[in-house]
Amino acid sequence: MSMAGRVAAIVWKDLLVEIRTKASFHSMLAFAALVLFVFSFAIGPDTPLLRRIAAGLLWVAIVFTGLLSLSRTYQSEEAAGGLEGLRMAPGDPRAIYLGKLTGNLVLLLALELVLFPAAAVLFQIEMLPHALPLAGIAVLGTIGISTAGTFYATLTLHLRAREIMLPLLLIPALVPPLLGAVNATQLLLDGNPFGDAALWVRLLIAYDVVFFVVCTWLFPLAVED
Repeated sequence: MSMAGRVAAIVWKDLLVEIRTKASFHSMLAFAALVLFVFSFAIGPDTPLLRRIAAGLLWVAIVFTGLLSLSRTYQSEEAAGGLEGLRMAPGDPRAIYLGKLTGNLVLLLALELVLFPAAAVLFQIEMLPHALPLAGIAVLGTIGISTAGTFYATLTLHLRAREIMLPLLLIPALVPPLLGAVNATQLLLDGNPFGDAALWVRLLIAYDVVFFVVCTWLFPLAVED
């Protein structure tokens, strides 16, 4: 099977399991809604303040919720011993990483289709006029989170306290894409022209490219016992 075929097979298997069980997406959606409600109630009815920090609250909710998905990256393989079978299959082992990365990316983007409108209602902000630029920033930020998160999920796979170690290792690595996504999103919500966010968009693109290349290259070493 070709590299693209192996990647497609892994993505199809993961998405099919999720469609049938809906365990991850429903728990992620419930957790994200809870986080947004808690932020909204904690700050109170101060609408100007909510608008000033809306982007930060939104991306914090995305990262915290994404940790739920990332921690379950290899859940189906662990239950049935399938990871060893994937490793022993002929072909480049990097297909495992690319398949898992694509699955996590699709799941997070689907979640954001719900989170962004929900945040617009809760925080009383207008996102529709900036829908296309916001969608681009969301995709770039989500690629960065998924790229690093899938790799760190592999690193912590065999650790006893991986539920604790994954966020401890991953969150510091997500500082650059979070800075880029939060600042670019907030500039757009404040009504500034998209050109003012160009620096942060370039940061997101650079992070995505560098981490994708490095993580893909190092994955065969990370997946070893």
